[in-house]
Amino acid sequence: MSAEIATTKAPNAGEYIQHHLQHLQKDFSFGSVKQTSLVDFSIFNLDSIVYSIILGVIGCFFLWRAARKSTSGVPGRFQAAVEILVEMVDNQAKGVIHNANSRKLVAPLALTVFVWIFLMNAMDMLPVDLLPAVWHVAGPALGFKDYMRVVPTADLSSTLGMSFGVLLLCLFYSVKIKGLGGWTHELVAAPFGDKFYLYPVNFLMQMIEFAAKTVSHGMRLFGNMFAGELIFMLIALMGGAWAWQFNPLSGGFWLGFGHVVAGTAWSIFHILVITLQAFIFMMLTLIYVGQAHDSH
Repeated sequence: MSAEIATTKAPNAGEYIQHHLQHLQKDFSFGSVKQTSLVDFSIFNLDSIVYSIILGVIGCFFLWRAARKSTSGVPGRFQAAVEILVEMVDNQAKGVIHNANSRKLVAPLALTVFVWIFLMNAMDMLPVDLLPAVWHVAGPALGFKDYMRVVPTADLSSTLGMSFGVLLLCLFYSVKIKGLGGWTHELVAAPFGDKFYLYPVNFLMQMIEFAAKTVSHGMRLFGNMFAGELIFMLIALMGGAWAWQFNPLSGGFWLGFGHVVAGTAWSIFHILVITLQAFIFMMLTLIYVGQAHDSH
């Protein structure tokens, strides 16, 4: 809970959820310059940035450690698990991207994307109030506001940023494989044919396709993780109501019992969700890059 709420009264359900959905933000606008657009590019969600970087470093460290400790003999459990993961990603890349030179970059990138997104999704498995409670003490002491969200993929700016990176990669390979002239011609000649009077329509359809792929790529991951985060908050409210207002005669016992059962069941199911969402984002990355190699 926020410092202001804590000094007055316990938050109600709406205040609790609203507080937990607020990002730790920093305004990097200078002087009197203010953003006038609908999207303020001077506001950064520091919690998403910090956790994304930390988890990216952790993921790269474990992959590096697995490669460094690899042996041609009988592998250990960790090496065997990483080898299975690498083989799975490599097989998926071979089935979608037929250019061997492109796979030298794209396959390791897809592996990194899968591990990175899985780790970011897995932050949802931590108790809802664990890290925010720590920040409740440390944040104001450091001069920051008492806000903290720990799941970077539940932040739309993070997921759209990653999907935009995939778009740039697709544009890069479109130009590399087809040449600037070939790709430019494709923009106006597909999908309805190489007719000069169809050029505007074709170009418009291509722009819509790029935008739809990018937005849906990021929104899919964000929507699933945001919904999962919200459900964990609702389950935490059941436990909070049991802890604050426990009275067996008024049903408080069943709130506590439901908190344990629902939290356990959703956590087990959510393991599948966080893995599946990482896999889907990785597969769509491979598919979109593979489409950039195809000629229309």
